[in-house]
Amino acid sequence: MLTFNQIQQSNSEAVINFTLSLSAEERTRSRHRFATEEGEIVCLRLPRGTVLQDSDILLDETKNYLAKIIAKPEEVITVYADRNIDLIKAAYHLGNRHVPLEITTNYLRLSPDPVLRKMLESFNLKIKKETVPFQPQKGAYEHQVWHAH
Repeated sequence: MLTFNQIQQSNSEAVINFTLSLSAEERTRSRHRFATEEGEIVCLRLPRGTVLQDSDILLDETKNYLAKIIAKPEEVITVYADRNIDLIKAAYHLGNRHVPLEITTNYLRLSPDPVLRKMLESFNLKIKKETVPFQPQKGAYEHQVWHAH
């Protein structure tokens, strides 16, 4: 079984051997077995805390094979507002609940949740159920190492 253990710099000339189509939650699994689009079972053994992004390229431990990550379409709710301040307020309330959230200047996107949907509807926001790639923000402290003094 192939084991992919590092992320490689993007290279448009790279020959991709495998494609891994993963949901947002699956892209947070740094140590897991997955089936590629080509039907091969592969193992990820990436540094703990790695969050894969759409179009990331993984290199296997033999340095002979490359796998490209694709953000798999999944059910989400997309939130729109007539005023940006209303989206900012919604992002604030969702952030207080530590909800994985995709944030753009035009919309917010999150996994379906009836309680959160009801809260967002109470803010008079426009909500659309969709099946699209979900790409939540990375954590604020992802690449920082904190040391106690």
